[in-house]
Amino acid sequence: MIRHLVLFKLNEGVERDDPRVVAGVRAFEELGEQIPELRSWECGWNISDRPIAYDYAINSAVEDTDALQRYLDHPAHRAGVGQWREFATWVIADYPF
Repeated sequence: MIRHLVLFKLNEGVERDDPRVVAGVRAFEELGEQIPELRSWECGWNISDRPIAYDYAINSAVEDTDALQRYLDHPAHRAGVGQWREFATWVIADYPF
């Protein structure tokens, strides 16, 4: 199995209630039901107020690297990423477990 972690940081001046952010969160919340390669899917807002904390996280799992690539190439994933590019930056980590 491969764990796929993504941590998002909203761009300066962008708030959680920005309509673009609301739509982006909705798109990511729905991904878990749209992409069959996903074995687990969690996403949500960070609750920590530490200055180094990111704002939003995705924690997911897929079977193998082929499944990860299919997930990354899926039109729903690409659409969600396109939305988030407008208002956030992110870091990722993919590792076997």
